[in-house]
Amino acid sequence: MTTLLHINVSPRGAESTSRRAGLRVRTHLAAHASLDGGELTVIERDLAADPLPPIGAAFTHANMVVAARRTDADPAALALSETLIAELQAADLVLITTPIHNFTVPAALKTWIDLVVRPERTFAGTPQGKQPLLRDRPVLALVSCGGRFDDRPGSQQDFFTPYLKYVLGTIGLARVEVIRLEGMVRPEAVTHAFEHVEAWCGSALPALLAAA
Repeated sequence: MTTLLHINVSPRGAESTSRRAGLRVRTHLAAHASLDGGELTVIERDLAADPLPPIGAAFTHANMVVAARRTDADPAALALSETLIAELQAADLVLITTPIHNFTVPAALKTWIDLVVRPERTFAGTPQGKQPLLRDRPVLALVSCGGRFDDRPGSQQDFFTPYLKYVLGTIGLARVEVIRLEGMVRPEAVTHAFEHVEAWCGSALPALLAAA
């Protein structure tokens, strides 16, 4: 049995390109699991349908104070974070379907990151720098964006990919693959993007599953 944590970010519902692409990937994942005689178990985390609360003072205090000095109120402040980390730990594979907002991760995804990237919980501070505490597992990010990323005039820079790889690597998720769906304001680009996703599922997805 393969357990997938699917983090959906787009607020656009059924109109979302990243959500639709994610459903195609899930269909392929379920088919591969079935061929292996198992099934795909999905942990759903929809950051649009069920938004995470902003980072507040209570969480910040509980997150930063050492465990031995926490008060009775601190566990409650950390409860949501612990739930999100448990979902991550239970997964063999993580699928993130998201748009790019203003060149980088949307605020909803950033909040999820802030709740799972925690000192002495998912990474340890050492003289050599931050050391990951979580087991590695593959992460696939399907990223929809209206702009394009190339050398032509008017293209934009990709701050999303290096940030996501760096921050997830901090907690131990080193195998992060990002598939960009570019120029999604143009119908022909959407068609090409879905063809690319289907081709990737046929060629690269089996290796990703083998590594899970």
